[in-house]
Amino acid sequence: MVKKTFSVVLGSIGVVLAVMALLFCASVWEGRTLLQPMTPLVQNAVKTAPGIEAAREKSSAVIGRQTDPVHVDQAGLLASNTTKKAAPVSPKTVYLTFDDGPSDLTGQVLDILKKNKIGATFFVLGEQVKKYPQLISRIYEEGHAIGNHTYDHNYTELYQSFPAFWDQIKETEEEIHLITGERPQLVRAPGGTAGHFDDTYFKLLQQAGYVVTDWNVDSGDSKRRDVPAAEIVKGATTDVPGGKVVLLMHDGPGHSESVKALPQIISWYKARGYQFGVLSPQDPPVQFKVNATARGLKRSAPSAAWIQSHIAQNAALFEPGKPLRLDVGGLETTLDTGEYSIVDGHYMVPLRALTERIGGNTVWDSAGAAWVASLSADAAVSLRIHADTGRLEAVEGNQVVSRETLQVLTVNGSLWVPLRSLFEASGYAGITASVNEEERRVTVF
Repeated sequence: MVKKTFSVVLGSIGVVLAVMALLFCASVWEGRTLLQPMTPLVQNAVKTAPGIEAAREKSSAVIGRQTDPVHVDQAGLLASNTTKKAAPVSPKTVYLTFDDGPSDLTGQVLDILKKNKIGATFFVLGEQVKKYPQLISRIYEEGHAIGNHTYDHNYTELYQSFPAFWDQIKETEEEIHLITGERPQLVRAPGGTAGHFDDTYFKLLQQAGYVVTDWNVDSGDSKRRDVPAAEIVKGATTDVPGGKVVLLMHDGPGHSESVKALPQIISWYKARGYQFGVLSPQDPPVQFKVNATARGLKRSAPSAAWIQSHIAQNAALFEPGKPLRLDVGGLETTLDTGEYSIVDGHYMVPLRALTERIGGNTVWDSAGAAWVASLSADAAVSLRIHADTGRLEAVEGNQVVSRETLQVLTVNGSLWVPLRSLFEASGYAGITASVNEEERRVTVF
């Protein structure tokens, strides 16, 4: 009986051991499967979207402001001013652009955009900027992009020669800069570049740091006077291969029907899954090709000396860098990157712009062929600077009290001079300079 019982026990133990062995083998096989290297899905996903990381450092638009979201293009580039998790984004984007403003109608356009929580790009005229500075401030503060549309839209002058076009771009740029503190890189030619821009226009504007942009959908709101809203809606609602729509509209005087059409245009694009973006200098622009009409104009290119004076240093205006803070007897002003330069260890500054910012003035003396500058309204000493030779004469009363020869530059038609020499010749007692991680600073006393 004992043997029989022992035999049964041994048999049971054997069965248990056999089952355990089978389970162990199964678990080992399963473990081998689980321990296999995982398919690198995350790694592959990162590799398929290279633009995402790069876009974290990408400036969104034009004059330093951005809406939420700003832009996701087909390359995967994303720019946004939010830290929220990004929602899935359609590759189709429409860029609403408005030319010829601001005007009495621009406020209504901004109200509609605000109601729909979308951004747009405004290509403004300098003469209109002077009339409606408060609207430029609102466009900027509400996160829209601002582009340069020349000063007065005068085709005859603008397309007679590149220097004439350039002068209007710079004049408008200064008007915008006075209001926003920033300079637009985006440029749109009145009437578009087709038939107007030759290779010289495109090349020199690019070298100067500007981005020229046309459009690929025309709402038709300016093809004649009083185009009705229904016709504008029809012209504006068009799908484009690739899903990037740059829509031309107008908010200048006489375009009330464009304002009336805008809500319907927005609804049409929303219903078809488009997102709304603002144009950015970092995005590839839509540009018309140079055609035979433009080449047939046979305009003379600017001289090498003109290009060196106006174009060569302009791109620095848009490069990142430290501002120069200037404290003159407690009055402080700031020169941004591109508004000053460093030559042979000396700060070079634009004479007229500097004197006006610190309460002085600069005028041209045609009889003496010299610039006459005063660094304050009640300055006892005035400075006469001859641009051709760099000779400086400090004059107190009617007497020349000192003379020296300066290294001078001519940039965009403006005379640039050494900062230290300017103040020393005016009789200031001391000048100190310092640099930290955020700024350059010069104190004059």
